[in-house]
Amino acid sequence: MFIDTHCHLYKEYYDDINDVINLSKKDGIALFINAGSDIKSNKEILNQNIKGLYKVIGYHPEFASSITINDLELLENQIINNHIVGIGEIGLDYHYEGYDKEKQINLFEYQLYLAQKYSLPVVIHSRQATSDTINILKKYIVKGVIHSFSGSIESAKEYIKMGFLLGVNGVITFKNCKLIEVYKSLGVDNIVFETDSPYLTPVPLRGKQNYPGNIKYVANFISENLNISLNKLSDITNENVKKCFKISI
Repeated sequence: MFIDTHCHLYKEYYDDINDVINLSKKDGIALFINAGSDIKSNKEILNQNIKGLYKVIGYHPEFASSITINDLELLENQIINNHIVGIGEIGLDYHYEGYDKEKQINLFEYQLYLAQKYSLPVVIHSRQATSDTINILKKYIVKGVIHSFSGSIESAKEYIKMGFLLGVNGVITFKNCKLIEVYKSLGVDNIVFETDSPYLTPVPLRGKQNYPGNIKYVANFISENLNISLNKLSDITNENVKKCFKISI
């Protein structure tokens, strides 16, 4: 049994989330962590009451230019008044033209401050922003997961040294992806599995809508390439999740 530590199970993407959960359980997924990314999705997942579905909420960097002080106050109130297991998906994204770097950093730092204040792990989105992400994280006493890690061995070591886990998803199965070489070097002691559903569908289903049950393809890929059993992978990654997010199976 595996845990999907990062999915986006919203009505926007799925007609019946309960069906998705039930089907995923049949495919070996024990628990799910549903990640918010904006005001609408945070509110939706906070209202979900599904056994085995945990919640993290936060503001994704793509919305940095529109987030107001009132929105930040709303987020803190939601953190205080709801049972969540972390703050995310938060971070930095310098991929698309026109991003406001200052606003992204300010939003990121405020949410890290909240995570430190309430002793919650963070789920970090970092795209083309590794240096800034690492330098900012060092300013706070926080741990968590680097979502969809796709960096170098050196950056992986830096994150691990700071106490972070690396999120592994369908990207590692893509034809031109070299991430498996990172884990051949570092091993799997500091990884967790995720899908980022409905995105990042693994081979052989790439191009179709993703869902948590597809972790089996990612786990099989790691197992075959690193010559490690699925049972051991399950034991290692599930234990990492339990320690990071303080949840039980």
